[in-house]
Amino acid sequence: MSFSVLVCDDSNMARKQVLRSLPEQLSVNAQLATNGQEAVDLLRSQKFDILFLDLTMPVLDGIGVLQTLKDESITPAIFVISADIQPEMQNKVIELGAKAFLRKPVQLDVLNQNLKNHGFL
Repeated sequence: MSFSVLVCDDSNMARKQVLRSLPEQLSVNAQLATNGQEAVDLLRSQKFDILFLDLTMPVLDGIGVLQTLKDESITPAIFVISADIQPEMQNKVIELGAKAFLRKPVQLDVLNQNLKNHGFL
């Protein structure tokens, strides 16, 4: 089974790291967004199964993306990947609909376990 994936991060290096971290057995069709507004525009125009989302970005941050998707009932499986590890922020992203909060840089075993927990592996 193939999944459509959107990776949204303002860092090119971080986007590439997420793509490289995806398990080989996960067949993906991936697209990239460099800020939250690009991600929202893509999510409004096509369906994605998974969104990997950074929080700190220009134009529209990750919290703005999460709120927009919640308000518009756009429902990919959202995995937030961020260096902002404050418990309040982790709770907030879960309240706004994220499946999980992963610490940046994402660890392979943690990513794989979260994908497995949510039925992607």
